[in-house]
Amino acid sequence: MSTKDLKNTSDTNWEALESMSDEDIDYSDIPPLTDEFFENATLRIPVAQVHNLIQIDPDVMAWFRAQDREYKKLINKVLRRYIDNSGNNSC
Repeated sequence: MSTKDLKNTSDTNWEALESMSDEDIDYSDIPPLTDEFFENATLRIPVAQVHNLIQIDPDVMAWFRAQDREYKKLINKVLRRYIDNSGNNSC
């Protein structure tokens, strides 16, 4: 993003938008979400967000961070080594 982009202001008329009620908004071009839609839907999590799905105790995270600036790679190496040495490589 360039500094020019950061200086742009929105052309949105926020006062007009805030004053609108649900009845004022035309939803006719939006198809309804049916049960069939949700039955066939697939949750897709971008790879960058997968890293945020694990909960690590604060003291464990602090230890890894203290070991190396590349602590996330270190955590992955430790987990990979655990898998490799566990004898149950079902991944």
